Order: sequence, then structure tokens, then C-alpha cells
Amino acid sequence: MRIRDLPHPDPGVPDVRSGFRFLLWLGRMQLGGQLKALGWGVLHLAAMASFPVVAGLAVDAVVDRSGERLLGVAGVMLCVTLAVTVGDTMLHRVAVTNWITAAARVQQLLARQASTLGATLTRRVAAGEVVAVSTGDIERIGWCVEAVSRFSAAVLTTLAVCAGLVVHEPRLGLLACAGTAGLVLVVLPLLPRATRRADAQRERAGLATELAADTVAGLRVLRGIGGEELFLRRYRDLSQRVRRAAVRTARMWALIEALQVALPGLLLVGVVWYGTGLALDGQIAVGELVTVYGAMSFLLFPLRLFGEFAMSYSFSRPSAARAARVLALRRATVDADAREEGSGTAGGGPEARSGQRDGLYDPVTGLRAAPGRLTAVVCGDPDAAGRLAERLGGHPPSEAAPPEGAPPEGAPADAPPSTTAPSGQNAPAGRDAPAVGRNAPAEGGAEGHNGTADAAPHTSVLLDGVPLDRLPLDTARSTVLVQDKDPTLLSGTLDELFAVPASGQVTMDEALASAQCDDVLTALLQGSPDADGDPRRARITERGRSLSGGQRQRLALARSLLTDPPVLVLDEPTSAVDSHTEARTARALRRLRAGRTTVVLTSSPLLLDQADEVVFVPCGTVAAVGTHQELLRTDPAYRAVVTREPETTPPAALLPAAPTGTAQTEGTDSR
Repeated sequence: MRIRDLPHPDPGVPDVRSGFRFLLWLGRMQLGGQLKALGWGVLHLAAMASFPVVAGLAVDAVVDRSGERLLGVAGVMLCVTLAVTVGDTMLHRVAVTNWITAAARVQQLLARQASTLGATLTRRVAAGEVVAVSTGDIERIGWCVEAVSRFSAAVLTTLAVCAGLVVHEPRLGLLACAGTAGLVLVVLPLLPRATRRADAQRERAGLATELAADTVAGLRVLRGIGGEELFLRRYRDLSQRVRRAAVRTARMWALIEALQVALPGLLLVGVVWYGTGLALDGQIAVGELVTVYGAMSFLLFPLRLFGEFAMSYSFSRPSAARAARVLALRRATVDADAREEGSGTAGGGPEARSGQRDGLYDPVTGLRAAPGRLTAVVCGDPDAAGRLAERLGGHPPSEAAPPEGAPPEGAPADAPPSTTAPSGQNAPAGRDAPAVGRNAPAEGGAEGHNGTADAAPHTSVLLDGVPLDRLPLDTARSTVLVQDKDPTLLSGTLDELFAVPASGQVTMDEALASAQCDDVLTALLQGSPDADGDPRRARITERGRSLSGGQRQRLALARSLLTDPPVLVLDEPTSAVDSHTEARTARALRRLRAGRTTVVLTSSPLLLDQADEVVFVPCGTVAAVGTHQELLRTDPAYRAVVTREPETTPPAALLPAAPTGTAQTEGTDSR
């Protein structure tokens, strides 16, 4: 494959049972390129190995004073020189192509995995590890894949040269072969130790990357609590550990490199000394001695290629293992029996299968969101509410699902699919956003439902009686959109941020107005002097760090409203907004989503009062259904959660979250 043909039409299905198997799979996927590199490598090295033979023939021609033979040898020398030049040039070209092709394939696999898992990816794998895999690890993996063909060419050429030496001059040839074998036996035991040191270095470097990513992500909080120096000291200490590990690794590789230079040099001295004695005794010709000397000098080159391959493999093996762990994450699957069970529990069975509009129904909790209505859900526990919101995205809690035959230690916990473009997650705006919904249960899924989830761990949420996990992934994502309580905004202009799949029924201005984003646009314009007064050209800093928590929340809400999905699930959409803005947002949300199914998980009275129906889910199951005012009058536990009344002590699962509409911490929007 040529570089101009990248990206691959289909990167394939990788073998992620281990890092070694992943490297083998990459090599098989570009077998044609590997064979080309092997062929050019053999030509290059064979031509180089021919120089001593031609030089020996030239010396014999001079000794015999044969000008005709010397002229013929000169012609052969010219051909060999051309062969070395062409072989080296083409080998480099094909090797670099193999390197880039392998790196591009891994990059495409990681991009596909990220688009499939979405925000769930960073819940299963640390963000720093994802960064390490998608940057430095890709280069190391490509290096190893590329080095295989050159290593194979070096092995074949070395065996051929040793065999030729034995045939040409048995005594010197056997001495050269014995010395080469001894060199391999001396260096080979050092490679496992060097590999272990390289693994330790990569592990510490990965931890440092994770710590740096976490520090940058929480920099505003660290500044607020004065924790910058603490994290700086932690990063400095970890960096010193990385440095010491790198020095230990470099020392081992320096020792290996030194042995690869010193031992062949000593072997060459020994062969020349022994051959000179044979030449002086007249047992071999001078040309034969020159040929053996040249062949031994040539063997130093493939030996260096052996060391390079060993180094590339030792550095790429942990990188490949890390990439395999990321690529091994799989969507949670639901077997046929569980699906049928889920279908039968929806809405009493016959109605669910009738094809009528049945709304969104969760068989685990018993929650039903009527179609075309605004349904508010009160859980009391913010974590339980987040897990429930993610379940409503369409998939049960995920389990480890590595490929068949994978070792247990290589089977990381899985995560179900997730897309994030319109829901306020990490998807580049305006770039082929993968879908609209986010079917991403948090780690542990519905475990917060006090055993209810355990009773039916594979039961999917149903939409109009159809399990969402039966629908194609793109269809499910375009049908149900989940916006979590901590949405992420990527850098770019406002137009790029809102370049997401949408129905076209809601304009950008309507979405921004409904989310009460006037002050957000003002703040963006103030920080974007090059926007020329056009809010759409105003730039948003990375993760929206230049905005307050409430401003980020409302901007993400506007983006979700713009997509206008059939089912919209909002998890605490106004938790960082002041009460006046929250009241206006609640009224506008009700107006804009009229006739569409909307589920809001909240304990804010301002939002609850606007809901058509309120569902109280205290311990993982529905306890009460009604309007906000009705439940306030009739349900003491609901009243305790919503109003924080001290006379009714709620269960442990109902401990109140932070009051909505009051002064918040750093993220509260008081404008």
C-alpha cells in the first residue's frame, strides 16, 4: 500500500489477545509491504556482502598481473555498487512506508474505538494512557513492524555469508561462525533485562502522562484550593523516577551496543591474525584472506540490525500491549434470552409488542417516560441519577468482553458504545460527528439500585417496546441523546461547536435563547477580539475553561437542544446555574421540547414544577409517580429530598445533593 492511499478503507479487526499477537496481526495485515522490504533488504545486504569477494578477486588479479581479469572485476564492482545503491534506496522507501502504514492503521483503530466507546473510553482507561497510546506508542509500534523485514533480511544474509565462508575457507569460516554464535550467546541473555527496564520506564512515563493530564484538567480547581505546589511536587518526583528508569534502560542498551562493537572487533582481530599466519605459510592466497576479512567486517552491519530489532521490540511490546488493552474494550452484548425477557417486561408485554408508541421504559427501575412529555426523575443520589441517565442511553452495564481465548489478565473491563459529539463530550465539532445519542453507562452501571440491577443485569431500556440494544448503533444514538452533568466543550469557534447532526427543526439562535446563553455569548466575544462582533466566530478555549461552570453547562444544553433528538435525557442540566436563570431555562425547555420526549434527572423544584410528570426513584425502583405538587403533599420521602426538610429522615440512598439554585462552588454561574 502506498502512503498516498492512506487512510485504510478498513483497518480490520485486530487480534488483541496480547501485545505480541497484536504486533503479529499488524505484520500480517501488510504482508505485501513486508515481503517487498525483505526483497530489497536481501538485495542490499547481499550486494554489500559481495564486496569482499570482488575485492579478493581484484587482489588475486593484481598478484597474477592480469589486466583483463582486473578490468572484468572492475565491471563487477560497478554492478555491485549500483545494486547496493538501488537496494538501500528502495529498502528505505519501503521500510518508511511500512512504518507509516502500520502507525496509520493503529491510529485508525484507536479512532474507531474512541468513536464507538465515546466518553466511556476514559472511564475504562485513564486519559493519560489514551494519550500515550495515540501518540508515542503508535510510533514505537510502527518502528517494530518496519524493523521485522530488515531483521529478516539480516538473518538470511548472515546465514548465507557464514555458509559461504565455511565453503570458501573451512578453517577461517568455522572460526568466524563460532565467534558469531558466541557473540549472540553473550548478548542474548542481556535482552530480557533490557526489556524489563524498558517496560518499567514506559510504565513510569505513562503514570507521569496521566498525572500531567489530570493536573491540566483540574488546574482551575487546584488553583482555587492552593494545590498547585502539591501536584507540582508529585509530578517532579514522578519525573525523576522516569529519568532514573530511562538512565537505567540507557545503561543496559549502551552495554549491549558496546558488546556489539567490542566483541566483533576482537573476533575480527582473531580471524585476521589466524588468517595472516595461514597466508604466510602459503596455505591460503592473499585474495582469500582479503575476502575473509571483508566478510567479517560485513557481519558487523547485520549484527547491528539485530540489536536495533531487539531494541524496537522491547520498546514496542509494552506499547502494543497498552494499545491492545484499549482496543479490547467491547460493547456489552445482550443475549437472546435476556432480550426476550426485557421485551416481555416492558409495559406488560402485549402493549409493548403492539408497535404503539410506548415511550421510554426501563425494566430494571420501572421508570417510564411517556412519549411527547417532559418527565422529571428524582433519585436523591447524584451518582445513582448519573447511572440511570446512562442506562436510558440504551445499554446495560458493560462487562469484560475480550476476544475469545484472551487471558484473564489481559481482559480489561468493557464499556458499551458511546458517542459524544452533540451531548457535550469529547468529539470534535464539525467533523463527521459519530452520532447524536450517548449510550454510555458509567462503570458499575446500575449497581446503585440496591440489587435491582443484579436481578436483570442484561435487560435493556426499551423505546416503544423495542430494546435499544437491538437497534443499529447509529439509529440508537440518533434517537436518544444523553447529556451528563459535566459536559465538555472542545476548542474552536461557536459555529464549529454547534456543527452537529440536527433535525433542522430548531435553529441555533432558538437553542441559545432557550438555554439563556446571552451572557455566554457576551463573554465569548470579550475573549475573542478577532470575531468582529459575530458570536458565531467567537472562539472557545479548550474544554471551555474561559467560561464559568454555569456558562459551560448552558452552552452544552443549547447544543443538545439544537440536535432536537426524539428522546432527550438531561442529567442535572442546571446544577451550576443561579435560580433566576434556572427558572427561565426550565420554562424555555418546556416550550422548545413540547411534543418531544424529554427526561430530566434533577432535584431542583424549579425544573420539577415545569414537568408534566415526576417519577420518584429512591432506591433503584420507582416509588411514586405524579406531579411535583402532588408528591410534595403525599410523599414525605420525596418532600425530604426536594425541600431538604429535616423532619423526615430519608434512607441512606436519599442523602440530598447540593441545593440547586443556591450559591455553588467554582462552577456556579451567578450572572
